Amino acid sequence: MAAHLVKRCTCLLREAARQAPAMAPVGRLRLAWVAHKTLTSSATSPISHLPGSLMEPVEKERASTPYIEKQVDHLIKKATRPEELLELLGGSHDLDSNQAAMVLIRLSHLLSEKPEDKGLLIQDAHFHQLLCLLNSQIASVWHGTLSKLLGSLYALGIPKASKELQSVEQEVRWRMRKLKYKHLAFLAESCATLSQEQHSQELLAELLTHLERRWTEIEDSHTLVTVMMKVGHLSEPLMNRLEDKHVLNRAQDITLPHLCSVLLAFARLNFHPDQEDQFFSLVHEKLGSELPGLEPALQVDLVWALCVLQQAREAELQAVLHPEFHIQFLGGKSQKDQNTFQKLLHINATALLEYPEYSGPLLPASAVAPGPSALDRKVTPLQKELQETLKGLLGSADKDAEVLLDSDGEFLPVRDFVAPHLAQPTGSQSPPPGSKRLAFLRWEFPNFNSRSKDLLGRFVLARRHIVAAGFLIVDVPFYEWLELKSEWQKGAYLKDKMRKAVAEELAK
Repeated sequence: MAAHLVKRCTCLLREAARQAPAMAPVGRLRLAWVAHKTLTSSATSPISHLPGSLMEPVEKERASTPYIEKQVDHLIKKATRPEELLELLGGSHDLDSNQAAMVLIRLSHLLSEKPEDKGLLIQDAHFHQLLCLLNSQIASVWHGTLSKLLGSLYALGIPKASKELQSVEQEVRWRMRKLKYKHLAFLAESCATLSQEQHSQELLAELLTHLERRWTEIEDSHTLVTVMMKVGHLSEPLMNRLEDKHVLNRAQDITLPHLCSVLLAFARLNFHPDQEDQFFSLVHEKLGSELPGLEPALQVDLVWALCVLQQAREAELQAVLHPEFHIQFLGGKSQKDQNTFQKLLHINATALLEYPEYSGPLLPASAVAPGPSALDRKVTPLQKELQETLKGLLGSADKDAEVLLDSDGEFLPVRDFVAPHLAQPTGSQSPPPGSKRLAFLRWEFPNFNSRSKDLLGRFVLARRHIVAAGFLIVDVPFYEWLELKSEWQKGAYLKDKMRKAVAEELAK
């Protein structure tokens, strides 16, 4: 009887502690009173005869808690303004540690396109209250939420000296052995892309070490591809192990969906495996008979990936460029159809520029002409600065993408001469002998792999096409342009790039 009573007392104390609101002392006192009265009564009467009036407050709160938690979670997910999230800290909503973390993650998402509001948020008293709540209960935040939380704090611009940020980073270190592989990958990506501070780079090194050691834990293709795309480029040993994880070692057992996922991941990163010939022989063998039976958009994705990796075969190009196939994507209104058609344009350009023996079919000329959406995109700061510098350097606003130089290095009016690379040529004169076309290629931050100077696959493909069209390339990456402060430096930078491009061509 005594042992049974002690067990019951322990359960009641645990229930009272769990139900105590984190930010409401009055609630704690009330629950403590309930527990005390219940234990006193239990000492003098059998458990089966506890008075209903004494158990009722605890049971009533236990029954209502799931509804309150569900309601708060719903409010967090549906919030469209930071104010809505911060208001949850007061009133009848008592947030637990996971809900506090979810609020911070949601705040990061809402402010991703409003960086000017982040400074105001960090100074808000309710925001500091939220951080304090999280810091006091950080050990009880779920693993998956913790992995998203760290990236959100980096994105919100929390100062590196903040004890709350340091607390989350330390909690990550303590839990590394317990976190799932996909959570480690997500954390590594966050450290690599959202914070450049030394302390986060030390944490990144630890995460990569764990990823390299635990790579055998990957059991499904989705996780494999995700890790390749997010953090594979950060560690060559890791990428080599992921490549082995088997494509080739399990060639006979690999499923087509798995192979497709790996191929698309390689194309996105412009990654060429060490055993490239064997890998692509396997790809063509698997796709040979099954490609026509796949969903049309996936067929385009796969042929596009092969184009990026310079492994497409003529029969594969013909399959997706055939009028009966590509007509379903012409004039598509959905974002998915437009993305698929954009890839068809890349495939069409690959067939024209990189396969001189290709005999067709091709997309119709009307489909290849640039549409209004391609011309009216929002101008980026780098694009605006580059256009202004070129205008001052070249003396004209119509040379913001390409220039034509004669044999003496003098600028020629681009619009006066035939341009075979354009879908709708403007000039009628043939370029003079010895002339050279130069294209200025602006590379923004999203064009590169995280924390590297390697272009993503689709931009490598675009650059190859411009070279194949007969242009000399003047690359203008963001990380070089940001180092230039004055207009004189920017002009001198472009002149030097142009001279180098011409000199390299003459040296061939």
